Amino acid sequence: MAEAVERESMEYDVVVVGGGPAGLSAAIRLKQLAAEAGREVSVCVLEKGSEVGAHILSGAVIDPIAIDELIPDWKEKGAPIDTPVTADKFYFLGPAGAVRLPNFAMPPLMSNHGNYIISLGNLCRWLAAQAESLGVEVYPGFPAADILYGDKGEVRGVITGDLGVARDGHHKDSYTPGINLIGKYTLFAEGARGSLTKRLGAKFALHEGREPQKFGIGLKELWELKPEQHRRGMVMHTMGWPLDNATGGGVFLYHWGENFCSVGFVVHLNYSNPYLSPFDEFQRVKHHPLIAEMLKGGKRIGYGARALTEGGFQSVPKLTFPGGALIGCGAGFMNVPRIKGSHNAMKTGMLAAEAAFAALGAGRAGDELVDYEAAYRKSHVYKDLKRVRNVKPLWSRLGTIVGVPLAAIDMWTNQLFGFSVFGTLKHGKADFATLKPASQCQPIAYPRPDGVLSFDKLSSVFLSNTNHEEDQPVHLLLKDPSIPIRVNLPEYAEPAQRYCPAGVYEVVQEAQGPRFQINAQNCVHCKTCDIKDPAQNITWVTPEGGGGPNYSNM
Repeated sequence: MAEAVERESMEYDVVVVGGGPAGLSAAIRLKQLAAEAGREVSVCVLEKGSEVGAHILSGAVIDPIAIDELIPDWKEKGAPIDTPVTADKFYFLGPAGAVRLPNFAMPPLMSNHGNYIISLGNLCRWLAAQAESLGVEVYPGFPAADILYGDKGEVRGVITGDLGVARDGHHKDSYTPGINLIGKYTLFAEGARGSLTKRLGAKFALHEGREPQKFGIGLKELWELKPEQHRRGMVMHTMGWPLDNATGGGVFLYHWGENFCSVGFVVHLNYSNPYLSPFDEFQRVKHHPLIAEMLKGGKRIGYGARALTEGGFQSVPKLTFPGGALIGCGAGFMNVPRIKGSHNAMKTGMLAAEAAFAALGAGRAGDELVDYEAAYRKSHVYKDLKRVRNVKPLWSRLGTIVGVPLAAIDMWTNQLFGFSVFGTLKHGKADFATLKPASQCQPIAYPRPDGVLSFDKLSSVFLSNTNHEEDQPVHLLLKDPSIPIRVNLPEYAEPAQRYCPAGVYEVVQEAQGPRFQINAQNCVHCKTCDIKDPAQNITWVTPEGGGGPNYSNM
């Protein structure tokens, strides 16, 4: 259909897809290099959110190593990085109690001292302003919906999404076709499970010879605490209850700003019980005495959810292809035990920018930026991921009680001696293949939310400021519409009802039988359905520009 529509075209040296930390860092670095060399390089950044930062959700504790390099005077320039970590606590939770894990037993790389608690969305807004001041063209509300290919199969750019298309596909009076954005190179910084990144991986066999990418779902609430409960600069992580030993994940609580507390919960998406609901596990963990006491008297003011890449070192795909490259969490640079990826996302954006700038200077276009892949292998990103490469597979294979202590020992040997007694372990199955049949699992009875510490999905989605134009095509596509009821319901009790953190998927009981309903307007763009559906029947595509959540301080 894209070929049948007459579209305007705009040409740039580099097109960047995604206004997160990786994409913005790449754009800034390109302009810095151009200024240093006295050359002109045209750069644009596309962002599907209504504004830069609207779709950004992360813990976040940031390691400043990358921003120190990219913008050394970030403090003087007013970057929203002003809460240094002052306390670092780890707990193992039981149903009613908690055991604090001593800091001296934790591998040094796990220490958060020297890091900062931030809103990553606010940092991206600031980075966008820095990029624009250097001459980068930033276009929020313009999702990249398709890929442009050249005569030789190389990536030539992207097509932005059409506006004004009705739910049934006809063009409304407000119809405006998307634009061809053509670049000599295109950098894809879509974040975890990017829709175009997924297609590029298949077309160019980028995952061949790599372990399957692994994912988690991160759910987050922003709380405003009573002043006497607030401990500015305190970072707390937990594992254990309410998850069973075989299910990885845990809580994070970060105290920052003026009485803010980022309260989050991560569940590894290789869990096996189809009755598990990450959202409901998050709601009940807040009733644990250790956490409830901290939130007492506070007010929940924000909510969101996002998938995160957890495959790490073994799962990083081939980063380049003719005409472009993958940067940031779309390629999977998150350090799982540290729950940190922003510093690596920024650095890979900078490395790709440097390779693209050198290629442009040599008069090249549309070829592979092989220098980027080589630079990644020499960078601190590669080292960062390599020394924690066995944490995820040990946790997945042996569970929390045995796997996590062994992972800690492995991190110690990697940090002190540069080797692992385990070598490099494999991940095994992709996350969609780990569910057991419902007949082999026990349903989980979740407590009703009390409206004080725990809440329902719909009131949570309301806090995310999620909005989609009602009369537009559904952006959650079923390859076979019969599978949810014909296969997933009898086999897995249709887990989409539970793994989705926004109430998008429902099984509605009607006189003629059950019906699968998609409430696409609720979607917070977490991408969990695209990852966890056992039949791989759901494909997430970009909705109309500006749709989705509109996060503030997240």
